[in-house]
Amino acid sequence: MEYLEFEDSIKEIDKQIEKAKALEIESGVDMKESLQELESKLLSAQAETKEKLTAWQRVQLSRHPSRPHTLAYLEAMTKNSFIELHGDRTVKDDKAMVGGWGMINDESYLFIGQQKGVNTKMRQLRNFGMPNPEGYRKALRLMKQAEKFGRPVVTLIDTPGAFPGVEAEERGQGEAIARNILEMSRLKVPIICIIIGEGASGGALGIGVGDKVIMLENTWYSVISPESCSSILWRSWDHKEKAAEALKLTANDMLSNGLIDGIINEPSGGAHRNPSEMFNILSESISNLYEELKNIPTDKLIKSRVEKFCQMGVYEES
Repeated sequence: MEYLEFEDSIKEIDKQIEKAKALEIESGVDMKESLQELESKLLSAQAETKEKLTAWQRVQLSRHPSRPHTLAYLEAMTKNSFIELHGDRTVKDDKAMVGGWGMINDESYLFIGQQKGVNTKMRQLRNFGMPNPEGYRKALRLMKQAEKFGRPVVTLIDTPGAFPGVEAEERGQGEAIARNILEMSRLKVPIICIIIGEGASGGALGIGVGDKVIMLENTWYSVISPESCSSILWRSWDHKEKAAEALKLTANDMLSNGLIDGIINEPSGGAHRNPSEMFNILSESISNLYEELKNIPTDKLIKSRVEKFCQMGVYEES
């Protein structure tokens, strides 16, 4: 387990628990009482750390090396029934964007999400979760397929942004994202969007228009990352903590500003501490959200979705 700089107290208790378990195995001494006491201390330390988390620390948690990514969620939630589909039928199959069919509790869903990769080689293959235009066009092709069969769409958002390379711009990165926003706003099936890690800029918005937009509690959603914001305003990354606070990018900030519809609590210590519990929590949440949406007439569903996004922000007419 890797620990972040603000998790020192948790790290120390984890070490004590490991030593107690090792001692129990080696010596045969019953350590049950000591372990229960340490587990209680661990829960208290995790709760205390959670209360003090800053916006920047939430960003760090969203990027934790052990945090589960899209494919891990899909394989666990669908109990290995997930069938991945490939290609945008124009350029190629973008490995940073994954999608396909899967079932949760006997309901069939069309899943789409960014995949970052779990090691250096896989991160390079997945382009660090930064899709090219063909990734967004693949996502749109699959959403249209879900619309054809009348099945709900679930998007799992986890990206530092759409790929900013010259070749991506040459192939119409801006147009691809804008097209997805337009088409998702009028798609004739329920759409559930869940931010499971980073939700940055147009990279997130390209699959982020839905009837329900939900964030896990240790994620962030913003027009720009704290580092990039800091580099623009101060010509340095040194002010990223200040930028994170100013951007109001945490789940609580987004909910209070009316930009998302809800927050899903993570297991104690974060999703990376107990991925299997996080998978179960998210699976149940998706089922509950779909129950709220599935009986709404199509015209009312689309109208409500459009009105929700039109009401976002503050402006004056003169």
